[in-house]
Amino acid sequence: MTTFTAFTTLSDRDQAEALSERVEDLDPAPYGVGVFEIEDGSERWEVGAYFLEHPDEVTLALLAAAHGAAPFAVSELPDQDWVAHVRRELAPVEAGRFFVYGSHDADKVPADCIPLRIDAAMAFGTGHHGTTLGCLKALDDLERGGLRATNVIDVGCGTAVLAMAAAKLWPEVVLASDIDPIAVETAEANVETNDLKDKVLCIEAAGFEHPHLKAVAPYDLIFANILKGPLITLAPDMAKYCAESGHLILSGILHEQADEVISAYESHDFRLISRNEHAEWTTLVMQKA
Repeated sequence: MTTFTAFTTLSDRDQAEALSERVEDLDPAPYGVGVFEIEDGSERWEVGAYFLEHPDEVTLALLAAAHGAAPFAVSELPDQDWVAHVRRELAPVEAGRFFVYGSHDADKVPADCIPLRIDAAMAFGTGHHGTTLGCLKALDDLERGGLRATNVIDVGCGTAVLAMAAAKLWPEVVLASDIDPIAVETAEANVETNDLKDKVLCIEAAGFEHPHLKAVAPYDLIFANILKGPLITLAPDMAKYCAESGHLILSGILHEQADEVISAYESHDFRLISRNEHAEWTTLVMQKA
């Protein structure tokens, strides 16, 4: 099946979301529309749409101009099973004791590892990205260093790979939340695949804005592998819902953004414990004073 894509960028988040809503009303209608912050430190937003028929480029141009966006770039994708293609490209990943693999590599799982099966899907977080890899290594280091977390949450969980990793280490139930319902569905499927249905609870929520997430706080370990902007916005809530001496594992941060994130959290009584770098991404471990 041939697929068409249309992408544009702009500098204002509200305008990007308004533009995406207008694109959803096009005829022919897209079967998917998304708004994403571009991960290059530019603080620009990307609006992308996918169509099964060639989109109306004139209407797209008018919508882009009306919302202060660059002209849409329209492309035709070949008929290909992209998930199957990605699966072939994803080799297993080792992060400390954790071994992240797809079902196609089940025969490669070492006997002495902590296995996490994550298949290619729409939600972010297969373990191959530098941010996920950094978080898994940070978790492994903390646990080896003596951390015993009894109340853990993965905010913006994507595939829930971090929540599942924590659930493999400690017996208590781990929470995994995401604002995206597709991510929550994907997380739930991964949790079941890894036989962790009784250990990981997946909840649709923005940040900590859910009654259950607030009720079980404070947390002694919080993952947030998202982006610089949301991390800084969440800093006050992190301080509110993190236990005294609790730890944060933060990522989705470009190297040049790390000092700004550290400063934001230090202003809320967190101190930097460690930072590690993978590719262009930095992962921070911080502790509440």
